[in-house]
Amino acid sequence: MPLLTRSVQTPLSIDVRRGAVAGLASLLADRRISAGGDVAVVVGPGQGERIVDLIGPSLDRAEFINIEGGTLESALDLGQRLRGRNYDAVVGIGGGRTIDTTKYAASRYGIPMVSVATSLANDGIASPIATLDHDGGRPSYGVHIPLAVVVDLDFVEAGPDRQTRSGIGETLSNVSAIADWELAHRVRGEPVDGLAVAMARSGAEAVINHPGDATDDVFVTLLAEALITTGLAMAICGTSRPSSGGCHEISHALDILRPGTAAHGEQCGVGALFCTYLRASVDKVHEARFAQLSACLKRHGLPRTPADLGISDEEFVAAVEFAPRTRPDRYTILEHLDLGRDELADRVADYADAVH
Repeated sequence: MPLLTRSVQTPLSIDVRRGAVAGLASLLADRRISAGGDVAVVVGPGQGERIVDLIGPSLDRAEFINIEGGTLESALDLGQRLRGRNYDAVVGIGGGRTIDTTKYAASRYGIPMVSVATSLANDGIASPIATLDHDGGRPSYGVHIPLAVVVDLDFVEAGPDRQTRSGIGETLSNVSAIADWELAHRVRGEPVDGLAVAMARSGAEAVINHPGDATDDVFVTLLAEALITTGLAMAICGTSRPSSGGCHEISHALDILRPGTAAHGEQCGVGALFCTYLRASVDKVHEARFAQLSACLKRHGLPRTPADLGISDEEFVAAVEFAPRTRPDRYTILEHLDLGRDELADRVADYADAVH
């Protein structure tokens, strides 16, 4: 398998622990980030405001900007605001929508960005991708990875448990995405980056095999590190391949056909399990992985079937059929099997029986 090697800048600092935000002011004083303290602090709704209360007094030269975020329009507006002053760096504080909005705006104007995540819902914490709502869809845009990453477990714990569970589903989907990438290599000769695969797979395997849950600091730290290394894996190989395959195509299709169905990571978890079931149907070597993923999703209270997502089998079939259109350049098990509507309906019915 050919190895792609690419030069990529890694974060200067990755801080995952309780009380991590207390060190944010000293981090920003690092001259490699800000020579004089001229930083913009972009704050999303919710817990971001609590963090500002903690760090605000020590950032006397910072400008604080409140946003809703999550759309291309909000990212462009933020970019125009950042352009109006010569900032050393921009800090994004909040969940995935805030982080992605800030990454896009900072990248557009070449400003170094520090990611301060208050949730672990997805791998956007440190990824070179920003997913933003636009024209009824959720396209992804290439951006620079953050210069530093801070995850404070106190704020993760204070957030909704569902966000952390979503991050679990997002991480587990790596194993399906990697299987799709390896399939594309065998069938189409698509190059695979071995280092990116190792980074993305190791995080997923750690989450699969750890006995803890969202109430366990060790497990949550491991999950945060897995999401961060997945982002770095994407930066290393220059593609989202290590974490995005048929699983994400199904999630994107649900976003288009059934917006608001579930959280991104929940949809990706179901997509990964279904894609693994499809692989097992043509090669029994994948049966053990299917059972392993299903058990892990169940243990963490994550959806496994269309009914768990709150949709019918017919709606899920429509999403799977539509899924390849969301990434026409990508080759996954969905494109490989190229199942028609009737055969998909049979596979989905059999899948629901296999899960239960």
